[in-house]
This record gives sequence, structure tokens and C-alpha cells, in this order.
Amino acid sequence: MDNKTKEQRSENMRKIKNKDSVIELTLRKALWNEGIRYRKNWQKLPGKPDIVITKYKTAIFCDSEFFHGKDWLKLKKQLSNSNNSEFWIDKIQRNIQRDQEVNKELHDLGWKVLRFWGNDIKKDTNRCVLEIKNALSDLNVTDTGNKRQR
Repeated sequence: MDNKTKEQRSENMRKIKNKDSVIELTLRKALWNEGIRYRKNWQKLPGKPDIVITKYKTAIFCDSEFFHGKDWLKLKKQLSNSNNSEFWIDKIQRNIQRDQEVNKELHDLGWKVLRFWGNDIKKDTNRCVLEIKNALSDLNVTDTGNKRQR
């Protein structure tokens, strides 16, 4: 897959953050500029969502393409020809499975779940923000309806 030494690959992996990544910071900054307030990496919810909008029970995840298996069949084929392929295939398949389990848990708890790929956030942050605003708007209509009935 690449021509890096084991030490170079190891160094690259150490630099990968599990929170406050570039994609998370980009999306959070854009949401803040729109006046949307949130919590980050909220440990009270399954999966510790990257961004949580508690008022609307919305959990947002910023997923990297590699670790969360975007275009999984293509990526799996590439990984099968790489060093330590069994480890990576198992790890990413488990990540995909965990993402699905977390989505279900959150839905069962009454939360809306939104997931964005890192490159989508980087290339079209405004579209991601619009998708979030639309989801919140849909939830707000429901909330308003409930308040009127009381």
C-alpha cells in the first residue's frame, strides 16, 4: 500500500487524534459561527459523539474514511495486499460494526444520529452544516407541535 518503514507508519499512527481532529474542529467552528451550541465528546452517550446538540437530542460523528471503512469493499481489497492486513481488516470491520451498534443504541434512546465523512467536511463544510440545520429544523417543528398541545 505504501513504501513507509514500520517506524514511519508507527509515527503517523501516533499523530492521529481521537478527538479535536481537523475535521471535528472545522465542523464545530462552522456550527458555532451559525449560532449552534453543542457539547463535544459527550461521555454520557454511547459512542461518545464528537458533537452533541442536547437541546435537540442530536449526536454528530465526524468519521475518517479509513478507520470507519468508507467504500469498504474497495478498501478491504487494498488492505488484503498490505502489511498486517488481517489486523487492519479486523479492526475496520469491528469499527463499522461498532458504528452500527452505537447508531442503534442512540436511536433507541430517542437521539437523532448524523455521520459525516472527513473529506465531506473538509471539501463542503457548508453542506454539512446545512444538513445539520435541516435536521434540527425538522426536530424543532416536532418540538413546537408538542408544546402547543400541552
